[in-house]
Amino acid sequence: MLIGEIIQVALQAIRANKLRSFLTMLGIIIGVGAVITMVALGTGAQKSVQERIQALGPDLLTLYPGQNFRGGIAFDMRVSLTMDDYRALAAGVRHVSDVVPELTRNLQVKRGSQNINVSVTGTTPNYVTVRNYTLTAGRMFTTGEDEARRRYAVLGSAIPEMFNANPAAMIGQEIQIRGIPFEIIGVLSEKGAQGFQNPDEQIVIPLQTARYRILGTDRLRSITVKVADVTQTNLAMLEIERVLRREHKIRPGMDNDFQIRRQADILATFEQTTETFTFLLAGIAAVSLIVGGIGIMNIMLVSVTERTREIGVRKALGATHFNILFQFLIEALVLCLVGGLLGVIFGSLGAILLSKLAHWNTSISPFSIGLAFVFSAAVGLFFGIWPARRAASLDPIVALRYE
Repeated sequence: MLIGEIIQVALQAIRANKLRSFLTMLGIIIGVGAVITMVALGTGAQKSVQERIQALGPDLLTLYPGQNFRGGIAFDMRVSLTMDDYRALAAGVRHVSDVVPELTRNLQVKRGSQNINVSVTGTTPNYVTVRNYTLTAGRMFTTGEDEARRRYAVLGSAIPEMFNANPAAMIGQEIQIRGIPFEIIGVLSEKGAQGFQNPDEQIVIPLQTARYRILGTDRLRSITVKVADVTQTNLAMLEIERVLRREHKIRPGMDNDFQIRRQADILATFEQTTETFTFLLAGIAAVSLIVGGIGIMNIMLVSVTERTREIGVRKALGATHFNILFQFLIEALVLCLVGGLLGVIFGSLGAILLSKLAHWNTSISPFSIGLAFVFSAAVGLFFGIWPARRAASLDPIVALRYE
């Protein structure tokens, strides 16, 4: 038999039992679809993390107050970062391009009859550029306005929605922070939630205004440092540590009473976790592919039994061992590849629906589609070999006598 004729006979056998062929493919369809959807979810989550790293700034270091240690024993009293620390860092650290102090507290904010409790951050004008923000409406306050302690407010992107107002329309309007009126002069771009914090739910005001009119303190919640060159981040961290230890009068051998965190490290940990879950979900989905392959092997074995006399007739007419083996392998392979194609379609549609309806981040990867096809073909070949070999090894005389 010619190769083309063998393939034609195999396809005719599949068409002769349409319902059974479809039910056989169903396991592959579900498995491939699940793999495509799960990998799309995982890839989308990783892409979202990478975008957040870029949004936060991979070249940023954040300094936080730490625990006070004496003789290896932690005291309850936390050491604060102060304006003196900020000035020392701004003046005496190499490999750093910007230093931004942040004086933050959750406060009640009123607009007319509406009242919300959000984070109010007193900072300097370079906060926007260092934190990679843009202004969707209005402007940022200037250094002169900061020094003059002007009552200006720049809103995070979620604040207008919390007040049920249009962002652009709020420019020039008034809000009250601790009963003190502030004029809205700008609205920041959206960042998205970052772990337990949402920087979009904050109001930025001038640092000196926060110090002298609102909070009455120079104890900073954090200091953000922008490294001039990402490749020299470790050198910058050593310099920052040296300056702060000098400012805090920490003796050699004593532990630091402050913390230095890299934004990229925090989100990289989250990215690794997301990647692990992606492989886990894809692995669980791949199990259904194996189950589908077992189903194909089962049906092919039944088909061999049903077509024993047919195989005997073909062998009697001159069909070789290879002809019979190749025919049944083609049947298994076609079932898996068609099932894989339908699975890719349904998996892609599932990923799109999750993105549209559930607002989950999904990204359909060409690699995952190719991998699903290769895997489905491998399943067809692997689970089709035994039934094909069984059919090819039948004795023609015994097969012709089979009832």
